[in-house]
Amino acid sequence: MRRRLALWELGGFLFTAALGTVLHFTYGWSGGNLLAAAFSAVNESVWEHMKLLFFPAFFWSVGQVCFLGRNYPNFLAVRALSVLAGTALVPVLYYTYTGIVGTHVLWADIAVFLLAVLGTFALDFRLLRRGRLTGWLAQVLGLAVLWALAFLFVWCTFRPPHLALWRDTAAGVYGLP
Repeated sequence: MRRRLALWELGGFLFTAALGTVLHFTYGWSGGNLLAAAFSAVNESVWEHMKLLFFPAFFWSVGQVCFLGRNYPNFLAVRALSVLAGTALVPVLYYTYTGIVGTHVLWADIAVFLLAVLGTFALDFRLLRRGRLTGWLAQVLGLAVLWALAFLFVWCTFRPPHLALWRDTAAGVYGLP
């Protein structure tokens, strides 16, 4: 059972890393399609890069819950916690390293994304194996958190607050170009 879970988590890491990388470019490739904007990065803000982790992990979760949900009655609560932690790692790591270095560097930006994805699935693996957070209320809250995050990522793409997290670091604008 542990090996099967480890393979699922490795698959989740690879899927999220690969799809998140592709989603960095799909808005531009689509010619500015609004459906693509909902799930892809529309600018170089930290928020839009958090979205690159969230949506692939969310999509992976839909499939994973169908295959593993019965074996892990804590799945939704754990996935919500691990995705929250992973998406929070993006700004924490980004602002930490840019604060130290004074600017951003492409290879470090990529490393931030990959470390956040790794953190998401490593935490997920650890918490799923522990077996806590199995109650129905924890699962309902986990599901609500995942859907609320999905809503916020889409909403803030079209109606971003004028705060640093949503500011395009390259162009200095907010939201859609």
